Amino acid sequence: MIKIPTPHIGAQAGEVAKTVIMPGDPLRAKFVAENFLAEAFCFTKVRGMYGYTGVYKGKKVSVMGSGMGMPSMGLYSYELFNFYDVDNIIRIGTAGSLSEKLELKDIVIGMGACTDSNYAEHFDLPGIYAATPSYKLLSKAVKKAKDLNLNVTVGNILSSDVFYTDTQKNLKPWAEMGVLAVEMESLALYLNAAKSKKNALCILTISDKIFKKEELSSKERQEGLSDMAKLALELAHESK
Repeated sequence: MIKIPTPHIGAQAGEVAKTVIMPGDPLRAKFVAENFLAEAFCFTKVRGMYGYTGVYKGKKVSVMGSGMGMPSMGLYSYELFNFYDVDNIIRIGTAGSLSEKLELKDIVIGMGACTDSNYAEHFDLPGIYAATPSYKLLSKAVKKAKDLNLNVTVGNILSSDVFYTDTQKNLKPWAEMGVLAVEMESLALYLNAAKSKKNALCILTISDKIFKKEELSSKERQEGLSDMAKLALELAHESK
């Protein structure tokens, strides 16, 4: 059994909170720590994947980057769940809209994660697993969004292994099945949480509209991410 600190997370025992908020970009983790957490300290810089722990409204909360793609999310979420005894991981990230009903800066909560990846095959399941989040986190997030006057859409998302793709050929069929948006990490997080008997949720901000070639500016991305980060932090504050 791997002892802590793990090869990929340099934290010592007790340095990581029970709830971890995970943006893909480690610099977004730094932004959240510096702008939302009190008494924040950096518990890891291994491979440039920053992780911080601080206090939000009196509650100890951690924020750490996951990197891009399911292998990276799979590695970090596995170590957090299984070696640092983290109970809840809330992914915050950007996504491309597949639905005509979603606009830039809209927030999507992933009720399920479809995929074009074979990540689930590593669990040696005798069929196709439906990757879903913790209902406890999902229901609390919807309620908290209403409290914050944030308009969120809950539904199916696509976790893809491919960023550059033939949009019409590979993504249009998912849109026709009602999938709301595409990103690259949530399925791995949901599967690891299920296997570890822990809790996970994915909250996304729409940064671009796939079929209309529209996207947020860097300034608009930061503003949109702030709303999403606040929702995740409020959720973390209420989580056990």
